[in-house]
Formats: sequence, C-alpha cells, structure tokens
Amino acid sequence: MLLDLEHLALDRGGLLLVKRALRRAEDGESVAITGAAPDLWIHLRAWCRAEGHTFSYDGGDCAVITPGHAEANRWAGAERAGQANPLAPGALADHPPPQWGLAARGALIESGAPEFHFPLDAKIEVWSPDAVRIYAQAAAAQWDPATAIPWEAVFDLPAEVEDAVVQIMTYLIENETAALIVPSRFIAQLHPHFREVMQVLAIQVADEARHVEVFTRRALLKRPQLGLSTAGGQASLQTLVDEPDFATASFLLSVLGEGTFLSLLWFIERHAPDPVTAAVCRLAAQDEARHVAFGMSHLREHLNADPSVRERLANAVRRRHDALRHTAGLNAEVFDALLLMAAGSWQPADLQSGHDRVSALLHDMHVSRRKRLTYLGFSDTDADELSALHTRNFM
Repeated sequence: MLLDLEHLALDRGGLLLVKRALRRAEDGESVAITGAAPDLWIHLRAWCRAEGHTFSYDGGDCAVITPGHAEANRWAGAERAGQANPLAPGALADHPPPQWGLAARGALIESGAPEFHFPLDAKIEVWSPDAVRIYAQAAAAQWDPATAIPWEAVFDLPAEVEDAVVQIMTYLIENETAALIVPSRFIAQLHPHFREVMQVLAIQVADEARHVEVFTRRALLKRPQLGLSTAGGQASLQTLVDEPDFATASFLLSVLGEGTFLSLLWFIERHAPDPVTAAVCRLAAQDEARHVAFGMSHLREHLNADPSVRERLANAVRRRHDALRHTAGLNAEVFDALLLMAAGSWQPADLQSGHDRVSALLHDMHVSRRKRLTYLGFSDTDADELSALHTRNFM
C-alpha cells in the first residue's frame, strides 16, 4: 500500500493518514510512505518506535512501515462498559464494576484504567425507567426567573398581608435549600453508568437553586429583610440533610416532603394576594411535580425488586417523628401567615374562612401522602400511620 503525504507534516494531520493506512493494511502488509514535509522521516521514525512498528528508510524519498502488534496488544484486555449501543434495551448493568469508572456507557475501556469506587453502584438502588423521559421534560421546561415572572406588576398590599407573604417566602427558602442539598450530596456518589439518574438529580438541584432565587426576590420585593427561621423548622430539615441512605432520603424528601410541599405551593398560588407570589409558586410547583415523579418511580422499582426495603422506610419515618417530637414543627408565624393570606382580610368571617381553608390544606396533604404511600405498596393502615407521623414542618 502506498501513501503520499505530499507536503503535510505529521503534526498537521499527516499522522491521521498514516494511522488510517495502517488500519486498512492487510495482516502483515507494509505501507510505503512518501512526502516532502521538513523532518518527516525523523518524526515518523520516532512515532513508529513508540508505537512498536518497524520503520525502514534508506535515505531516499520513500519510507516503509511494517505494522507491529503494540496497538492490538494495548486493547487485548479491553472490556466494554455495557452494550456497544448505550441506548439499547438492556444496556444497563445491574452492578457496573469500579474499573468502568468515568467511561461513557458503551465505550471500550482500556485495561489498566483506574478504579473508581462509587457508593451508589447498584441498578436496583437508583434506576428508574422514567429517568430519560423526566430529564427530557425537565430540560425542556426550564424557565428564566428574569422573564417568566411579572416582577414589574403593580400592586400594593396591606402592610400586614405583605409581612405574611415575606414570612411564607422565608419559610419556603430554607425548605428549598434543604431540597437542593439532599440530591447534591448523592450526585457524586452515583456510578456514572447511570448517567440519566445523575442528570435528573442535577436538574433538580438547578430547579431548587432557581426556587431559592425567586422566593428570595419576592420576599425582598417590598421589604428590606426576610422573616423568621425557627429552631424547630431547622431541626426538621436537618434530619433530611443528614440522612445517609439514598432510598431513605428520596423517600423522606420526594415522596413525603416535596409531595406535601406540592399541596402547599398550589395553595399559595390559589390564594396569592398578588401576581408575583402566584407566579413564583406556580412555576415552582411545576418543577416539584417532576421531583416527586422521579422519587416515586425509582422507589417503586426498588420496592418491587426488594420489598423488605418498605419496612426500612417506614422505620425511618417513625425515627424521624421520635427525633422531632419535642420540637414545635411548623412555626406559628407561618401558620398565621397562611391563614391571613387565605382570609384576605381581618374580618372575623373572612378569618374563619381562612382557617377552614388552611385546615382543608392540611387534610389534602394527608390524603395525598396516603395515596403516594399506597402506590408504593404500603397497606392502608401503614399509609395512614406514616402520613400522620410526617413532620409538622411539611418538608
């Protein structure tokens, strides 16, 4: 086989042509190379020596390369990270090994690559068949806080109603901060073989960061400072942030916490006294619905494969309840703020209506939690018990 490099130097693209010619050469066939680039033969000789090829040059205008076996030997012990097509059915391994490391699913991995030890490396623990769909939906539904919310809307609330909104927003901020931290902790523990799950968690983190931004901006829209943060509220959230087990953390956060928060956000949107408050809660609720959907999906897969995990999750709810039984839970300021917002005025009849609406919200939260728990296979009795034990801080 003859290859003419003309004036092309090896480091300007010529090496690509040499490698291509060697790949196309039949077993044992040599490749004759001609070229006029300066120092071509010096560079070609050095490259052949490094690659294990035989280089012959007699001082003329042609050199001959006889392929060696170094390249073939280099990949002799290689293995593929799952199927060649990473999107093929069954491409996922149940337990990808450490030596697959950061390699893309389906890539051919050279032997001798370093091992990466990811704690979450079992498909049963993390996978959801809906991960691809949920990520695609989330990516398409991202919204810009600067343009999606009518920040310039003109409104002027009574001072005490505005204070109530500020307190509610302050409460939402710290809860959404916890919801940002929890998935962040687990992303780095995931084996990259399950990249779709990693992408879903990453976009959840981005969602929560955006929620913290818009809730903060709404709180400070007409006030110079935020509201109150209670010890009991933070104690409740600490039990989420400190939970080391992925399944348990997902259960407590997504199924119980964020599921309950969905009811709260839709409630605020429905009774919001101004268009900005309504918009930030509506958009946040749309994002949270995806977070709940993923948590429900991967936990259902996990529980179907290993029903014994169900008791572990139930015990986690009981332990959390016991740990928080001496705390105040939802602070009175937040409850009062929700009541006043739902009432819309200080008239006794309106306040009674506001109280009834908040009470209906609490009932709706309980009913929704029970539905999610029974969907995950908990009995009606267990679902009722666990829902009732969920933290009074909602999240």
